[in-house]
Formats: sequence, C-alpha cells, structure tokens
Amino acid sequence: MKVPVVIMRGGTSKGVFINFEHMPANRFHWEDFLLDIMGSPDRRQIDGLGGANSLTSKAAIIKKSDSPEYDVEYTFAQVSIDNQMVDFKGNCGNISSAVGPYAIEQGLVAAKEPITIVRIFNTNTQKLITAEVEVENGQVKTEGSCSIPGVPGTGAPIYLSFNRAEGAVTGKLLPTGNPIDMIKTKDRLIPVSVIDAANPLVFVRAQDVGLIGNESPSDYTEEKLNELEAIRSIAAEMCGFADRKSATLKSPAVPKMTIIAPPMDYIDITGTKRNASEMDLMIRMMSMQKPHQALAITGAICTSTGAFLNDSILSDMINIKHDVLRLAHPGGIMETKVEFLGGHISAIKVVRTARTIMEGYVYTKKSHKFSYQLA
Repeated sequence: MKVPVVIMRGGTSKGVFINFEHMPANRFHWEDFLLDIMGSPDRRQIDGLGGANSLTSKAAIIKKSDSPEYDVEYTFAQVSIDNQMVDFKGNCGNISSAVGPYAIEQGLVAAKEPITIVRIFNTNTQKLITAEVEVENGQVKTEGSCSIPGVPGTGAPIYLSFNRAEGAVTGKLLPTGNPIDMIKTKDRLIPVSVIDAANPLVFVRAQDVGLIGNESPSDYTEEKLNELEAIRSIAAEMCGFADRKSATLKSPAVPKMTIIAPPMDYIDITGTKRNASEMDLMIRMMSMQKPHQALAITGAICTSTGAFLNDSILSDMINIKHDVLRLAHPGGIMETKVEFLGGHISAIKVVRTARTIMEGYVYTKKSHKFSYQLA
C-alpha cells in the first residue's frame, strides 16, 4: 500500500504529516499503522521514515474542522523507537508550528496575505493554538531572517499562541493538588513540582539530583538517566497515567522530566558562550528518557506558566521582572511572551520556523483498512 504523506520540520522537531482522510478508518488501528510507516520498533528505524531520535519520530494527523471555532483539528503522535507503542497523551509544540503551513499548503485553509491566521484545535489536549503564518504570492513564506536555537539557518517567523493551556492533559494545573510534592527515591526525598500547562512536566532542581544544571545532552550517565526516569515514573503514577513500574512503557512521554537551575554561564551545543545575564532560568528536559537537544515548546509554555505560580520550586528560583521569559537550554535561549487578561494568563506566545521537506507516498509493509481508495 502507498499512502500520501508530507515530511515537515516544525521548530526543532521533524515529523510525518498525514491528512485525517488518509488514516485507517478505525482509530483503533492508528497505532499499528504509524509504527509500520515509521519503522518501529527498531532503534535505527531503518525500515521506515523515523529518524532514530525522539525528536524525529513524530506524526501529525490533520483534518479540516467541522466547528466554526477552529480551522483545523490536529492530533499529535509520539512514535516510540524501540517499543511497540504510540503515545497520544500530550502535544508537541514544535510540531504544532508546522500545522498552520501544512493546512495552507494542502488547501485546508485559504491563504491570506500577508498573514494567515490558522486556528488549530489540538485533540490531545483539547486546547486552541493560534498560528500566524506569513504568506507571499499565495504561498507559505519559508525564507526569512528568523533564527531559532537548534535549527541551522534562518526562516520566516511563525508565531504560536497557546491559549489557556492549563490542565491540558490531566484537567488540572496542579495534577497532584500541591505546588510542591516530595518524591522518595532509594536514598533521599526530592522536592518536585508537577505542573500541567500545554503538557504536564515534573520539575526538579538540578542540585537535588546531583547535577549542576548546565549539562549538555552527552554529559548524562546511564545511571543518572535511570535515576531521573525513576523520579518521572513516580510522578506519572501521581498523575494517574500509569503505575511507577510500567510508566516507562505505558506513559513514556508524559509527564516530561525537567531539570531547572538558576542562571549561569555555559557553552551551548553549537559552541556559543551564553552569559547568565541573558537568561531567567536554566532548563534541561528529557524526551522519551533521553536528554533533549533543545527545549520542547510545550515545556517552555508549562515553565512560563509555572513561573507565575506561588510556592512552586519554579517561583522560588525565578525573579519575574517582565512578561518575557528567557529560558536557557542546550541549544541556546528561547523566549516566551506571557499575555494576561484580568490578571490571569490568557495565552503564551512563542516564535518558531517550519518548512516542508518532502511530499509524496510512504509504502506500508502490512495491510491496513482505509476508508478511501488507495493509489
């Protein structure tokens, strides 16, 4: 079988974009289909479209919305590399940045110059994301001077606003009901803050887990990664996603382990020196049990939300002086802009770039039941 697909880069992630009409008719069969086309389970994903990295083993399913409140509906899928599973629990903010361009290029949304606003309903979190996409001569503009850490070169800016992102997956801003919880590991008690905004994250202070906070992705030992995953698994149980013993398999993507530290000088993965004065917080995230090369957009949204909470380990560390938050990650520094309405956070905006890499067909290895006539 061959199925129409588009491969797109969105921010610091890359994924396979598929029209909802080209997915298996029964949602129950989506997991098998996505594992098939991505080449999972296999650490190299050599027999599929996956890139053998959690940042490139992603899929987006897009459909034109029937609701007048939205333009398109978007379902995100994190395809496991070496396990027989696909996680639909949370969203990916970086992949979200390519949804607007995809919708315009595929004719799901009419192009309007100079800016086309695409209202995106993310089905994973039941939240609205608004994308502002530059259009020129009826086409999505990809060339520009916008640069984002973790992506070589520049492109046209895409502004994403995550609207009222609280409780995206668990339905609660504080899934445990507490701004700080104590998690017991083998030899100590560790304070954590579990916060759900755009995606649920479990925050720990670097010093509490024997880290500095400015580590590069290659600096983590296997022992340290296992320790961090043990903490994350307990947090997953606290959120009700899975029991701690099976959380790595059943809920590998959420909550996301996030390590924070005060501003400090460091060298990012491009070799650029970053000064403490350029940032408000040092942050390191895990993605599917591996160190993230940059920073997940949903992670930045959640962090920005948590910075304004009282009594969390985030609020104790960040001295908020403005509505722009500067987050230092391995690839550089990301900024978020917090918008308020009536004294409450109404939206958090970030800037990304995205582009189409390839459009064509993927050939499946297995037979899948589709509701349309395959080419």
